[in-house]
Amino acid sequence: MPLDQLDEKLISAFKGYTVKKDLVRKLKSGYNVPNYVLEYLVASKCSSSDLDEIKAGMDEVKEVLSSHFVQQDESEKIRAKVRESQGFRVIDKISAKLDEKKDRYFAQLFNSGITKANIDAETVMEHEKMLTGGIWAIVKVGYNPDIIIGSTSYPFVIRDINPIQLSRFGIADVQENRKKFTRDEWIDVLVRSIGLEPKQESLDKRQKMLHISRLIPLVEENFNLIELGPRSTGKSYVFRELSPYSILISGGKTTVAKLFVNLNTGQVGLVGMWDTVAFDEVAGMKFKDSDVIQILKDYMESGSFSRGSEEITADGSIVMNGNINTDIETLRKTSHLFEPMPEDMIDTALIDRLHLYLPGWEVKKLSPEHFTDHFGLSIDYFSQLLRQFRDYSYADSLDEYYSLGSHLNQRDSRAVRKTISGLVKLIHPDGDYKKDELLEYMEFAMEGRRRIKEQLKRLGGIEFFDTNFSYIDKESQEERYVSVPEEGGSELISPDPLPPGTVYTVGEKEEGQALIRIECKAMSGNGKLKITGTNKTDIKNEIKTARNYIKANSKRMLPENKSFDGIDLHVQLSPLLGGDLGGSFGIAALVSILSAMFDQSLIEGLAVLGDLSIGGVVGKVQNLADKVQLLSENGAKSVFLPLENSKDIPNIPPGLLSDTDPKFYDEPQKAFTKALLNG
Repeated sequence: MPLDQLDEKLISAFKGYTVKKDLVRKLKSGYNVPNYVLEYLVASKCSSSDLDEIKAGMDEVKEVLSSHFVQQDESEKIRAKVRESQGFRVIDKISAKLDEKKDRYFAQLFNSGITKANIDAETVMEHEKMLTGGIWAIVKVGYNPDIIIGSTSYPFVIRDINPIQLSRFGIADVQENRKKFTRDEWIDVLVRSIGLEPKQESLDKRQKMLHISRLIPLVEENFNLIELGPRSTGKSYVFRELSPYSILISGGKTTVAKLFVNLNTGQVGLVGMWDTVAFDEVAGMKFKDSDVIQILKDYMESGSFSRGSEEITADGSIVMNGNINTDIETLRKTSHLFEPMPEDMIDTALIDRLHLYLPGWEVKKLSPEHFTDHFGLSIDYFSQLLRQFRDYSYADSLDEYYSLGSHLNQRDSRAVRKTISGLVKLIHPDGDYKKDELLEYMEFAMEGRRRIKEQLKRLGGIEFFDTNFSYIDKESQEERYVSVPEEGGSELISPDPLPPGTVYTVGEKEEGQALIRIECKAMSGNGKLKITGTNKTDIKNEIKTARNYIKANSKRMLPENKSFDGIDLHVQLSPLLGGDLGGSFGIAALVSILSAMFDQSLIEGLAVLGDLSIGGVVGKVQNLADKVQLLSENGAKSVFLPLENSKDIPNIPPGLLSDTDPKFYDEPQKAFTKALLNG
């Protein structure tokens, strides 16, 4: 593909630090190493717009890889080369481990098949990440058969390690060169540096922002990100391939010692060694120690944790990636957007410490045409750029122009500010941004945090009521509200007058509440009652109780010319939110049946709460605040309540009451007469 203007501009501004991304993809198919390893080599040999120079450079890279990169099936050949040459360089992943019995460190070279190479303590301490997962490096390996420990020979010796990452970096140069690009051009540079083609039609502005936001944990200290979505969208790619400073933990067991600190050795775990610790396939995560979750919560909140007798501080960001296999609209209506997480992690205190929820279901699945054939920043250079900016902060950048609304508490504000800071560092490393650009980042950050709070409302109820996120423009004093796209503007409870027989209510379940629509049709027949939408006997009995109560009091409750003898009733129960139906909605069933029998419409946005005994006693509503909240956030305009619940009103936030207009009844028939549209 011919080079374009952005290629030429990038090569000119960052000469020696750019790479043509399709060259790396071609190499990747033959060498199972992270992209940053390949780009380290390609950038040093092929950072030119001259096609002949690129070809010559690629030949040199291939020669280096052929001679020094170790394929796993060539380990015996490499071991022989080390022995015969007494000093051979390999490109491999190296880790180290302390052998307490022998009181010395040994190194392992993964592909070379060398598991017990001698390595001095100074080298291990200089490259501590070898102790927590290993690093890719150019390693000089020597051979000395005279090294015998006990009765065993350990001839392999690590002579020298050069980690595959940039050794020299000038952040001032980056800040100066950024000024040569417009904002849109620089965003395209970032997207190409990731390996994607920004000019693809499907990669619109929103898609670019989602991909770039995956980089925030690499550029912002102690940033907690979650992304759940379909497979094949590149969720884990960033943390596996794009930085030598991040580590990806695939589904499986993890421990306090691995994540935080080993009390036996004093060795600080992953959060202290890596800029980002990413949990991949989070649904499969298991925690061997019961206190991992508690320590993780403490760390995500404060960036420190107590273990033993001391407080340990670290700046590693936490990322949780996982797959959503259900249609997002179905999941939103029947459960919550954290459902794919393991049960131990569906903890409101843990979830509340997340800063940003990226909607992975919005990200397009990646196909070959999405990958770029153009130049981007080489990953070793790019990852170093991200790392250096962890020392900067733009968390207070919004204060010049905006203030945050009253519904954002301290955690919400901190989350929004950290997301804005990360985006500014990525898109404006020179710190030069405009008010309208900052507004875009702020609204994106507020959306990502509100997505978390909306799900917390479902999981934790009234404690997380304040989700009406807003900001105030300091110049105009105008307050604007930020919504969450998947919540939409649609209301499950109709804002229009309800057709005869239709009533909304909330069913009580052991694990929470369910929003229910009851629809009743009265047709000529033989007095039969048909109930659909549930097989549960206790729920069907609530409908039967309501019908039987009306029948027993038909002279005062039904029109003179109607009785159940000549009417068949068909009652349909539909759970709109919360999955399975819950019970304790007898009064709503009664209002539905009477509305159908009278063929009378009911007032708009109506919801009816309250249980009904066979003798006509109205049951008090339990967990009233949570039920009113559920109704309010789904469009209820009027909520009918038993009179006995009037004393619970002071416990309900005023905002809920103003939205739902509670009305009280003291006997079943009054609930119906008050509900009539023209009553």
